[in-house]
Amino acid sequence: MRIAFMGEALIDFTSSGAADLAFEGHVGGSLLNAAIACARLGQATGFLTQLSTDLFGERILAYLQRNGVDTRFVPRSAAPSTLAFVERTPQTNRYAFYASGSADATWSPQPLPELPLECAFLHYGSIAMLQQPAAARILDMVRASAGRRVVVLDPNVRPSLIDDMARYRTQVAQWAGLSDVVKLSDEDAELLAPGQPLGAVAAAYLAAGARAVVVTQGADGATLWRAGQAPLAVAAPRVPVADTIGAGDTFTAGLSVALLAQGVERPAQLGALDDAGWHSAMRFAATAAALNCTHEGADPPTLAAVQALLACMEPAPAAPVS
Repeated sequence: MRIAFMGEALIDFTSSGAADLAFEGHVGGSLLNAAIACARLGQATGFLTQLSTDLFGERILAYLQRNGVDTRFVPRSAAPSTLAFVERTPQTNRYAFYASGSADATWSPQPLPELPLECAFLHYGSIAMLQQPAAARILDMVRASAGRRVVVLDPNVRPSLIDDMARYRTQVAQWAGLSDVVKLSDEDAELLAPGQPLGAVAAAYLAAGARAVVVTQGADGATLWRAGQAPLAVAAPRVPVADTIGAGDTFTAGLSVALLAQGVERPAQLGALDDAGWHSAMRFAATAAALNCTHEGADPPTLAAVQALLACMEPAPAAPVS
C-alpha cells in the first residue's frame, strides 16, 4: 500500500431524468472515488472506513475489492450505509445526504490502524469530517502521520450538511495546517472565502502550514500555489463532457500518483520538486480528471488511458501565473 484514503463510502443515487424521483444507485463517496481512481492509475491503494453489513455495504466492499483496493482496514458494522441523492442541474450537482449514525460516520478504531511503512500518501476530507466519531479518529490518523507521509486534504465542501459555516471555515483552516497538500475546487474556495481571489485563499492555507495548495477550475484547468514561488497553472484537456461527478476526486488521486512517480515520498520532498515536476504531475491529474468526465457518473480512467491521451497531446511547458 503506497497511497491510503480515509473517508466516507456510500451509495450515490443519481437522478435518471426519466421522471421525478427516478434514481439509479452507484457506489460513491469522494474519498472512495479517489481510491478507485488511484488503484486504476496503477498504484497500490488502501481504504480506511467502516462498512455496513447491509446490502449496500456488501456492494461497496465488492466494488473496492473488484478494483484492487486493499480493504484490510475496513471493519464491518450493523449500522446502515450512508446514502446520497444527486440531482444534476445545468450549472452544478445538488446533493441530499442521509448519513447520521451510519457505518462510515461511526468509524472509531481502537487502537488506530498501523499503516505499512511503505505508505507514502494519506488522503482525507469531504463529508466524513462532518460526522463524529469518524472525524476525530481521522484527525488522529492525520496527526500520527505528520512528517512520515504526505497528507492530502480535499474538503469537498457540501453546504447542505454544514450547520455552522463560520465554524466550518475555521476548521478547514486548522485542517490545512495539519496537511501538506490542500486541493480545492473553485466552488469550494468561494464557499470557504466568499468574494476572495483564489490566490488569497491559497495564501491563507499556506500561512496556516500547508506546503502546497492546488485549486481546480473545471474546464479552465488548475493552479498551484507554494510559499515563496509564483503560481503555476495547467490547462485542462478538451474532451466531450458527459458528467462531472468524480472529476475532482480523480484529479486529487492523479496528483498523488504523479507526485509519487516524481519521487515524492515524504513531505519534505514537496519543496524540492521544481516547476517542471509539478507541472507534469498536475497535467497528469488534469488529464485523468478530464477522462473521468467523458462517462456518466464517477468512472476514473486506467493508467493506460491517461498515458494514451497524454501521448496525443502537444507538450505543454510550465506556465507561471502573473
